[in-house]
Amino acid sequence: MSNKQLDVQIMGQSYILGCPEGGEERLLAAVGKVDLAMCKIRDAGKIKARDRIAVLAALNLAFESPEAPPSTPVAPTAVSDISQESQQRLTQLLKRLDQVLEQDGQLI
Repeated sequence: MSNKQLDVQIMGQSYILGCPEGGEERLLAAVGKVDLAMCKIRDAGKIKARDRIAVLAALNLAFESPEAPPSTPVAPTAVSDISQESQQRLTQLLKRLDQVLEQDGQLI
């Protein structure tokens, strides 16, 4: 099975993504969901950094996935509603993601 490359846009930025033959529709649907989730967070105006927007969008999409138990999406303003332990874990995760993104220089 050969891979195909698709040029897509997420939050106004172009990405070239590999896609197996016949998977174009699924990939484009996933890109649409990611773009919509990231744009909603960006447009709320509370978070400006693309990497943090991407993390929140990924968490929201993971909570919405059929494999995950039903839950409330993580909103940028809902951080104060979670336990202190969860806040610390989220802060550590964001720091680690910042470090990786600084090294890599790429969002996707």
